[in-house]
Amino acid sequence: MRLRLWFLTAALALSGCGGPFPQSTLHPRSDFARATDVLFTDIFWWAAAVFVVVEALLVVALIRFRHREGRPAPKPTHGHTLMEIAWTLAPAAILVFVAVPTVRTIFATAGEAPADAVKVEVIGHQWWWEFRYLDLGLTTANELHLPVGKPVRIAITSADVIHSFWIPRLGGKRDAIPGKTNYIAFRADSTGDYSGQCAEFCGASHGNMRLRVIVDSDSGFGAWAQAQLSAAATPAKGGLAQQGKTVYGRSACIGCHAIQGVSSGVIGPNLTHIASRATIASGLFPNDSSHLARWIADAPALKPGSLMPRMQPPLNDAGIAALVAYLQSLK
Repeated sequence: MRLRLWFLTAALALSGCGGPFPQSTLHPRSDFARATDVLFTDIFWWAAAVFVVVEALLVVALIRFRHREGRPAPKPTHGHTLMEIAWTLAPAAILVFVAVPTVRTIFATAGEAPADAVKVEVIGHQWWWEFRYLDLGLTTANELHLPVGKPVRIAITSADVIHSFWIPRLGGKRDAIPGKTNYIAFRADSTGDYSGQCAEFCGASHGNMRLRVIVDSDSGFGAWAQAQLSAAATPAKGGLAQQGKTVYGRSACIGCHAIQGVSSGVIGPNLTHIASRATIASGLFPNDSSHLARWIADAPALKPGSLMPRMQPPLNDAGIAALVAYLQSLK
């Protein structure tokens, strides 16, 4: 029985080393993340050196002063002024070597950015992220697009409770606090798709409050922004999507969600170009017809505590299919 327990423990420990690790801070992809990674590495090696010295002294003491038959007990050292000064100054020196680069990194990552930086306001909601591009005049949700190689300044706040905005491979955590704005600034050095999440417990679906950051090429970001600024697509007459637009206008959706030229709700995510996003429900599910239909029918069953209520009165299968067709046309 004990052997089985050891095997189970070893298997669980090894499973944690399997990867992949999309939210690892050990693979930085921005100047901010690289600065904190360098700080971590330096402090790690300082700690490792201290560990080696302390353990070496411990081993020497264990061997040299071990008990031997017929040998008297070693005399304790008391009142050794030089030794007392040494073990006071050594930790102080180590703390200085740790404190100086730490303070330097804190100031370097304080959220300052040049005037031409891309400016994004991030608003945390239970349980999704709203992104407002201040200079571009566009609003989206849960998927943040940024240009590679350009400075970005993100202003972070909350609409309800305290959240924490965290993209491990691009930058450190910043709390999203109602009535207060915190800042983070960085310059992504590689295109790619980076995962993030809320890092402050904020309620029932805290673990489901995810986000994606897509770092595009300069031209790719420009094309994305231009598409997001365009008006919502108009469905073809007589098609299922047009029926879905009618269903949307008669349902409770219109009171919570904004679709440019159709509705102006501000409670839930902006849906003007929802079909351009790869995920729904704050990164929880892929953005396909099956998950969209289940989400529309009963969001709280898929995401505990979801503030998106069940449809009242419930939509029938035909109504949901039409609504899904409409939403999937909004690219």
